[in-house]
Amino acid sequence: MSRTTNILVVGIGGQGVMTAAEILAQTAAAQACEVKKTEVAGMSQRGGVVVSHVRFGVKVLSPEIPPGEADVLVGFEAAEAMRWSHYLRRPGGVAMINRLRLAPPIVSLGLFDYPGDPVAAVRERGFEACDFDAGEIARELGDPRLVNTVMLGAISGRLPFPAEALKDCVVARFRARKPELAELNARAFELGWNAAGDR
Repeated sequence: MSRTTNILVVGIGGQGVMTAAEILAQTAAAQACEVKKTEVAGMSQRGGVVVSHVRFGVKVLSPEIPPGEADVLVGFEAAEAMRWSHYLRRPGGVAMINRLRLAPPIVSLGLFDYPGDPVAAVRERGFEACDFDAGEIARELGDPRLVNTVMLGAISGRLPFPAEALKDCVVARFRARKPELAELNARAFELGWNAAGDR
């Protein structure tokens, strides 16, 4: 890892954004990286925006990713992915986007309109975007809470360490806390990998 890798994870409160960021940070630390992480939760218990910056490499000076320097944007919600896409670097930055559309309170109150096609908007800005329905994958496995593991599987091929390292960290976390869910999360990770398609 000759340079710092920057991962921006965005979504809505309750989606598992912070958990996914924590697992990414743990995996990078296990690969002997220096890791810095920060998060902002705006009214997360009420469906507000949640953003987490994860940075790792040989030497990391700041926990915050400057705009235009994110290698991967992990969008748990489509409009939030669009809203934060200016953080992606050019060239080479990629957005992995869950197709889920959740109207935030400002839309419900009629203050703003929800964008017609957030994923298309990300692409129109010149960024690579891979979109898929992580919620549907999780539901097919029988547990909607698996979305964050699906998302981690999807980005695992875009990281500077083996995908298996991230998968092992996910599975180990569940073996320690809820062993009955370890294999289910391993499957969710694999399906996320498949959903991301070509790398």
